[in-house]
Amino acid sequence: MVTQAAGFQKQAMSAETANPETANGEPAAPKADSGPAAGAAEPSTVPPARNPNMRWYVVKVQSGREEAIREAIERRVKIEGLQDYFEQIIVPTEKVTEMRKGKRVVKERKLYPGYLMVKLEFNDKMLYLFRETSGVGDFVGAGLNKPPPPMSDHEVARMLGQRGEAVEAPPKSKFEKGDRVKVKDGTFAGMEGEVKELLEGKGAVRVELTIFGRPVPVELEYWQVDYA
Repeated sequence: MVTQAAGFQKQAMSAETANPETANGEPAAPKADSGPAAGAAEPSTVPPARNPNMRWYVVKVQSGREEAIREAIERRVKIEGLQDYFEQIIVPTEKVTEMRKGKRVVKERKLYPGYLMVKLEFNDKMLYLFRETSGVGDFVGAGLNKPPPPMSDHEVARMLGQRGEAVEAPPKSKFEKGDRVKVKDGTFAGMEGEVKELLEGKGAVRVELTIFGRPVPVELEYWQVDYA
């Protein structure tokens, strides 16, 4: 009898397993599969699109502190979690070659001392971040309730392009404002005057000569003058 009862119980359990029912006689819902369902979409691995509102702007900063200010801004962007509105900030420079002790030396020189180029989405958050950073003046072209104009593609290409191939640097002047010099070549050879301005970008000086009893400023290259 015990053996027969056990057999009936085993058959009942097998039937319940094959066709489970709920207490009210309805078929039980299938158990959820712990694995991914067939045909389910895999999680997307495509990176989000870059912010289309990013533009290049010029920012006025304290001259001589360009690198320190750039680092301070990058640090604040990370701390305040504003990376979605910020892409890049650079100190515009160019490579120049100079002669030192008979050898050519390549170095970087600031193109626009006192200015930074920054690519970002201009909004109130970024404006506040820049204005609250020590050494920053303001965005060039910005006014009261007026956003700054972004740089044109041509301006950006020109400024970034100047950071590439090295150019020959003009010679440095040995003169200073107020020096008394004598012209040794050209139309005004033999005349003396005072250095009024250094034109280092041109490799020249502006000297005030007295011509017909009147002071006349004359632009002369370094090699055309010498100490009087």
